[in-house]
Amino acid sequence: MATVETVRGPVPIDDLGTVLMHEHVFVLDTEYLANQPEMWDRQTAVADAVERLTELAGRGVRTIVDPTVIGLGRDIHLVAEVNARVDINIIAATGLYTLDTIPMHLHYHGPNTLLGGPEHMVEMFSRDLTEGIAGTGIKAAFLKCAIEDELTPGVERVMNAVAEVHTSTGAPITVHTSAGHQTGLVAQRVIQAAGADLGQVVIGHSGDTVDLDYLRRLIDNGSYLGMDRFGLDILLPLEERVSTVAKLAEQGYAERMMLSQDASCHNVWFPKGVREAALPNWNYTHLHDTVIPMLREAGVTDEQLHTMLVENPRRYFAKR
Repeated sequence: MATVETVRGPVPIDDLGTVLMHEHVFVLDTEYLANQPEMWDRQTAVADAVERLTELAGRGVRTIVDPTVIGLGRDIHLVAEVNARVDINIIAATGLYTLDTIPMHLHYHGPNTLLGGPEHMVEMFSRDLTEGIAGTGIKAAFLKCAIEDELTPGVERVMNAVAEVHTSTGAPITVHTSAGHQTGLVAQRVIQAAGADLGQVVIGHSGDTVDLDYLRRLIDNGSYLGMDRFGLDILLPLEERVSTVAKLAEQGYAERMMLSQDASCHNVWFPKGVREAALPNWNYTHLHDTVIPMLREAGVTDEQLHTMLVENPRRYFAKR
């Protein structure tokens, strides 16, 4: 039986259950926290994460897919510590998150750099997928890259590395994109030109727009849509997010959408209390407590919900 690598080891694909395809456990900045230790209490953060994930599991969610990679403060030891205390599958990613320049430790060596040489990111991502992350033996199961409003040389370099590792390992890809700038189409063009199968790609944050023409173009190119920011009402109101998913489902596109929230237990980008005050719905349980009832009321069937939450994630990981 086909399996998927998780933080706790391989899990049969059929046992993934209900899957939230884009949820972070921690978003950190280790340099920032090392120099301002008063901003971070590890023990409290772990306990809070266990509590939040336990509550999510109580809603019937069996698996979260965590696209936290280098650039977002991935700490696989910390995630494993949390996962040891809560019965939920956490699927880890490899890749690199930048919206602009490449990190300085990669800046001077690699393709088209001052010193040239092979692409270190290819070796790094491949090792995470085949041997494990940071010597833990915990293997990543998918690749992550990002683009915001424009394609920079650094962003393109990461995309090319991700696509190369995808073609050699079969690991699927998730891309952070800006729906407002329609950079999902740019990402598709770049990674397809580098050899990637767009049928194994999630165009993340597609739910930040109501532009159905743009979303259908992404689908027609073969990719899944990440309708994955429910709760981020500041970017697009909840009612419009629900309406967009309902309209696409009515048009027969449930098989090309993934649902999630892009939430986290601890995110160092936001001072304590600010996120909760400004975005009270941006949490792990918003989808099940509020969004799914609204989707049903908008005409989305239970079969379509099962497709988006269970069947699509299985297909995404099974193709490898």
